[in-house]
Amino acid sequence: MLVVDDDPAVAEVVARYLERDGHEVRCDPADLTGPPDLLILDMNRLAVGHELRARWPVPVILLGEAIDLVDLDADADDYVTKPFSPRELALRVAAVLRRARGSIVPAGTGVLRDADLVVDVGARHVRLGDAEVTLTAREFDLLVYLLRNPRQAFSRTDLLDRVWGWAFGDSSTVTVHVRRLREKIERDPTDPGRIITVWGVGYRYEPVS
Repeated sequence: MLVVDDDPAVAEVVARYLERDGHEVRCDPADLTGPPDLLILDMNRLAVGHELRARWPVPVILLGEAIDLVDLDADADDYVTKPFSPRELALRVAAVLRRARGSIVPAGTGVLRDADLVVDVGARHVRLGDAEVTLTAREFDLLVYLLRNPRQAFSRTDLLDRVWGWAFGDSSTVTVHVRRLREKIERDPTDPGRIITVWGVGYRYEPVS
């Protein structure tokens, strides 16, 4: 995997910790001889991610300040806010790799429908009207979970547990994924009609049909 951070000391600490878990880690894109299993990028180094993902479909974890990640307009499989513990990052890495390798998927198959939104769970395919919707693995799992549990309010902690499979973690990653999901399936993401904010609680899915 590749770790790129503006602070070389941070990249080195992360690399050493992940190497202890048995991963082969590089901190310089020039050292790559093929597609890495995973990119871990500081949000200020997005150009590296864009260049590599143009060549290979590589999962990405972004690192940054919480407020920067919430405002960030970039696809990623996960987001980790600074400062973070190396152990927490290692757990996120393991989860993203399992998902990328297909061992974490929404249970069951079938097709979920809500008006013009159609989700084929088995094929991991989403359409909105006549348009195909491209989602990251985590966005897809979040959408499936909400569609299967309409009109129920879930806290960010609930969603971290039930979609991410984490007993603990930074709930801002849920906020980021909800925002990005709204941008892809809502007619007006600033006034969402499907993924509703329940103030003081979290979110619920409100069917259109």
